[in-house]
Amino acid sequence: MLNQSDYPLPEPFEFAYNNSRLLVLETDLQKISSPEFQQTMMQKVMYTKGETLKNFLDVNTLETLKTHLKSRGIPLEPMLKFKPGFLTVTLTMIELQRLGLVGTGVDQFYSLKALNEKRTILHLETVNEQLEFISSMGEGNENSFILYSLADLKNLPELFASMKNAWRNGENEQLQAVALAPLKDKFPKVYNSLLVQRNNCWMPKIKTMLKTKEVEYILVGALHLVGEEGILQQLKDAGYTVTNL
Repeated sequence: MLNQSDYPLPEPFEFAYNNSRLLVLETDLQKISSPEFQQTMMQKVMYTKGETLKNFLDVNTLETLKTHLKSRGIPLEPMLKFKPGFLTVTLTMIELQRLGLVGTGVDQFYSLKALNEKRTILHLETVNEQLEFISSMGEGNENSFILYSLADLKNLPELFASMKNAWRNGENEQLQAVALAPLKDKFPKVYNSLLVQRNNCWMPKIKTMLKTKEVEYILVGALHLVGEEGILQQLKDAGYTVTNL
């Protein structure tokens, strides 16, 4: 998420958009916002059969979570209905809003622009595929995942500022060091399912696009681009020349 002061975006974004014909996003943002998908999402990210997150947390982790929620004026019990992946995403969004980051994200900005211009929009994965990744995050490792996420929230202002600065300036190594390396080190399974597996699924589609006459403008989360398993490195390994604009 970005705030209003982040716009206009760096010139390379507009250059790439204006010199392309197709917009390619991770998934269909219009479907994500639909009431039907919202209902499906709630069913997927919430525990059933009488279970709650409390069934998977030890006393210390539960108390740490309770303390954080209390500091934000959020009741504990409703949040325990969510699986760890969705809970941490929700808590992160709350913190970003507290930081004033409630503006339009890059993908949403260009999605709306493309829709207004009646430009064709393609997607690298379905909304259900993306939901599956989010809903399964942290499963089997609930305690350490929740504790790690809560610790990250304490450092979110500094972390997000560093990430955004690296992203805006095209400093891929810095972005990898600040955000990617800690995730890979602490939660290799989450790193693999959330980033590596998806990158690997996207690459055949991206390579096919590179062979067509039409120019595609592909927008994905910054962490998908960097690192040894990132899209940019995979393109280099496949013999493509990658240049920062």
